[in-house]
Amino acid sequence: MIRIHYVDPDGNTTTLNVPDGQNLMQAAVQNGIDGIVGECGGSLVCATCHCYVDPARLSELNPPTEEELELLEEVAAQRKDNSRLSCQIKASAALDNLSITTPETQY
Repeated sequence: MIRIHYVDPDGNTTTLNVPDGQNLMQAAVQNGIDGIVGECGGSLVCATCHCYVDPARLSELNPPTEEELELLEEVAAQRKDNSRLSCQIKASAALDNLSITTPETQY
């Protein structure tokens, strides 16, 4: 299991043990993490799983696809350099102890 730290906008942290290969949106929704909606179920059409990845670890992720970059243009909360869609981040041993922060809103 991979430890992923979900940080809400107030700084409260919930740590989940996520199975290798599961995307971080699915793990959040299955465990009731506030701030990650995942309306489209991870099919890359809604952007309601927007998150901010720890900038120090951003380079450890696969780069975003063109489709993800297009959706990030439409996010409700401020887009930042470390903005990603959590449905596009799969848990792996390399990402153990990764922190992602949920935005103030997804709508």
